[in-house]
Amino acid sequence: MTYDKTGGLMKIGVMLPNLKLPTKKALKKAAEMKMDGIQLWTTGGDLDPEKMGGTARDNLIHFVGSLGLEISALCGDLGHGFSDETDLEKRVKLTKKILDLSVDLRSPIMTTHIGVVPEDANAKEYKLMMQVLKDVGKYAAEIETCIAAETGPETAETLAKFLKELNSPGVKVNFDPANLVMCMGADPVNGVQVLKDYIVHTHAKDGIKLENGWKEVPLGEGGVPWKEYIAALKGIGFEGFLAIEREVGDNPAADIEKARDFLRSVL
Repeated sequence: MTYDKTGGLMKIGVMLPNLKLPTKKALKKAAEMKMDGIQLWTTGGDLDPEKMGGTARDNLIHFVGSLGLEISALCGDLGHGFSDETDLEKRVKLTKKILDLSVDLRSPIMTTHIGVVPEDANAKEYKLMMQVLKDVGKYAAEIETCIAAETGPETAETLAKFLKELNSPGVKVNFDPANLVMCMGADPVNGVQVLKDYIVHTHAKDGIKLENGWKEVPLGEGGVPWKEYIAALKGIGFEGFLAIEREVGDNPAADIEKARDFLRSVL
């Protein structure tokens, strides 16, 4: 299940809500599936940071550990990126609470969609995203965690340019190869090279770009060149998680197990 690359490990995990079970049952299922870890959804339900007190956080850490699992990251996607002014102040405050939760749960990565980064650095949306993420990134760095922007809605080159200008140790990248394929028709292998200085977490998903849209498909059946992609991650020294994400399909759990086996075959 793991891949030894010059002393480092690449691990296989799963997005917990994709198992379509209550939290504790989903955690047990992930352990039964012999995953290395799980990514937690923290923008609602019983893992909402505004509902979890200190005891609940400690109990969750203990339960996850007792199952032999790690928390690869938290997902703090609030449905709107930081280029959208709707309820922005409220969403920034909640983002910081999720970052606090990531520290308490000993998993210093919070993934999210930050919004579509405009190519024009003078665009209003670009400037707003820069302002908000300077603040959020500074907060994350101070508490020794990070917010990881998910790839996809813009090219890897545009995101890298934005992050370089931002220059914040608290803002990194959650690399989703399928998003680049489905949204941009882009090569994820090249994307790894472009964003190599920022990748701290990845989603293992596959898909294809259609003439008028996109389609998510099981791992190995889409446009992601997995052997080359894994080799690219190995080449930049990535030692984190490949968190399986399966958002569609009649039987996500079965697809997740197939994805796990597929990843083992290419690691």
